[in-house]
Amino acid sequence: MFLAHRPGAPARSVTTAEDAAGAAWLDLLNPTPEEETLAAQVTGLRIPTRAQLDEIESSSRLFMEDDAVYLSTPLVRKTPDDFFVSPVGFVLMHDRILTIRFTGFSAFDVVARQVAGQGALGANEAAILLLEAIVDRLADILEHLGQALDGMSRDVFQSEEPGQAQAGTLLRNMLRRVGRSGDLGSSVRDSLLGLERISIFLGENKRHDLSEHLQARLGTVERDIRSLNDFVSQTANKVQFLLDATLGFISIEQNNGMKILTVVSFIGVAPTLVAGIYGMNFHDIPELNWKYGYWYSLILMAATVILPLIWFWRRGWLGK
Repeated sequence: MFLAHRPGAPARSVTTAEDAAGAAWLDLLNPTPEEETLAAQVTGLRIPTRAQLDEIESSSRLFMEDDAVYLSTPLVRKTPDDFFVSPVGFVLMHDRILTIRFTGFSAFDVVARQVAGQGALGANEAAILLLEAIVDRLADILEHLGQALDGMSRDVFQSEEPGQAQAGTLLRNMLRRVGRSGDLGSSVRDSLLGLERISIFLGENKRHDLSEHLQARLGTVERDIRSLNDFVSQTANKVQFLLDATLGFISIEQNNGMKILTVVSFIGVAPTLVAGIYGMNFHDIPELNWKYGYWYSLILMAATVILPLIWFWRRGWLGK
């Protein structure tokens, strides 16, 4: 999809070069080869491919070419059930900005509505609007992540102790939730790092000087990114803490299982020993012809079971 955004007008699909006339923002969404060719014809610039946008070195994400600024960053998209990371590219020209993306982002929809409601808009202001919207969206994702981690903390430390059958399932689910939260936090950190590089590059680039007003807005974006990076660091620490706590509870459950095996094996050894002794085929056994020998051996075996059970119970091994 190839869209043209003009100030004061709704987005328009671009099928010919004339459709892009007067647009401050051109948006390529999961473009076809034909749309990429048309975008190159409209802008007169090279359109980066997805493979190029996926490159991680700084020199491939931030550079100048044909008097245009090429910028790219990985960006997190959060859905109700999952999240994934997709690259986003920005090509900043003097009169317009071109974006290349391969999935929908709510921040771009917000900016599209803002552009449609404005009377005038330059390329630099459109770039700042996109950065502001993307940072706001990442802040929302981090807020939900923080709430999710608080919920996990309550589940780990404040919930009633589950039964033995449920404990394993709950702890496995907790490990998955903690792991997914850690992955999301790491992905958001990568997005923030890319946006921070972009904001610094825009602020220092002399070929596209920003007005004093836009410089102030860009400074606000940079401060927001730094504060979100601090929040991500705090989130990473909490994820590690919850991971350690969950693994600790798993170790406790394993120890409880070992206690049960120890009790079962211990109380089974002594009766087996007694039965083995009196089951030996020796002719001279003192209790062989004893009238109460059978009952004596049964009582002795029962005692070797009951007395250890009492001892384990007093030590708390047979409790919860």
